[in-house]
Parts: sequence; C-alpha cells; structure tokens
Amino acid sequence: MSIYFTKEHEWVKVKEGIAAVGISEHAAHELGDITFVELPKIGKSVKQFEVLGGIESVKAASDIYAPVSGKVVKVNEALDAAPEIVNESAEDAGWMAWLEISDESELKNLMTQDQYDEYLKTL
Repeated sequence: MSIYFTKEHEWVKVKEGIAAVGISEHAAHELGDITFVELPKIGKSVKQFEVLGGIESVKAASDIYAPVSGKVVKVNEALDAAPEIVNESAEDAGWMAWLEISDESELKNLMTQDQYDEYLKTL
C-alpha cells in the first residue's frame, strides 16, 4: 500500500479505490496535544485540496484538506471520544476519514514518503 503526503501535512493511503486520510506524524507533533477532531459528514463530496474537516489542539486550530477528490464513505468515530489517538498514532489508528476516490490520477499531485521527508527538511 502506498502512502502520499500534501504540503499541508495530510497523508493518504489508497487501497482498491478507497483512500484513508489523516494528518502526518510531523503535523501531530507540531500541533501538540489534540483536543478535538471535526470529522466530515458521511456522503460529503470533496475536491482535491478542499477543506475536509478540522483539528484543534492546545496550541492551534487547523483545517484538514482532502488529499484527493472523492466521497466520504466512513469516518473514525473513535476520535470523537478520544482525539488523542491522533497524537498516539497519526499515520495509522488516528485516520480521520475514508474517501471513495473519484480520480486516482490526482495522486501524482502529492508527495511520496521520500519526497515528504525531503520537504520536511526545508521547513
């Protein structure tokens, strides 16, 4: 399974046309203790890089952008009760939503893990 990243620190993992979306370990670390995750509504359609949801921490509030276009088919309801899961496992258990991808060619607009690691060095 491939993972891709945006410059806004979202990640996406794609399997059989479904994209799991969340924020990177880097972003979770930068935000500090996460206190609230605003999950998108199931059925919502988003275009690539449109606002998908939001996240709040003791330091800041940020929008979460959709790394790819698609329709929300599942959200991680565990985050409602335990937003700190994102701090503990940002790139796995802390996923936020699953999108049914409308155009997999959009993945070429994103960074691979290696490209993202290089990008982080420039920040």
